[in-house]
Amino acid sequence: MAAGEAKSVLFVCLGNICRSPIAEAVFRKLVTDEKLENKWRIDSAATSAYEIGNPPDYRGQTCMKKHGITMNHIARQVTKDDFQTFDYILCMDESNLRDLKRKSNQVKDCKAKIELLGSYDPQKQLIIEDPYYGSEKDFETVYEQCVRCCKAFLEKPH
Repeated sequence: MAAGEAKSVLFVCLGNICRSPIAEAVFRKLVTDEKLENKWRIDSAATSAYEIGNPPDYRGQTCMKKHGITMNHIARQVTKDDFQTFDYILCMDESNLRDLKRKSNQVKDCKAKIELLGSYDPQKQLIIEDPYYGSEKDFETVYEQCVRCCKAFLEKPH
């Protein structure tokens, strides 16, 4: 990779209103705190079409506000273009991973490395469970997992 070339990461979950916009906002804050925002292109998307056009879940927004992190994302679905333009596509659970691998097989020049975000967790919590049907506490858990994983992902050499 040429010096100064920006890297890119797309965070993905089922609906793009809970886990992936939290991961996106957490990673954006980490990158900004490290003064690396010009080195990264960051976004999030859904494997499904359920929530396209919707803002993040209000419980996730409340959780993020508590931690001083702003979220301004509108849910969208993963596109063919994403597989060709992002360096990393990091998803939340096995079903996201299966969907993404299946979709990537239909894309000719897929350059994205598709992985579980949880594979970077120093506490080895591989799966980031969907908090949608859960409580405020579940959103807090997702936030904490995203912080750990995003820090570890950012620290690894790219």
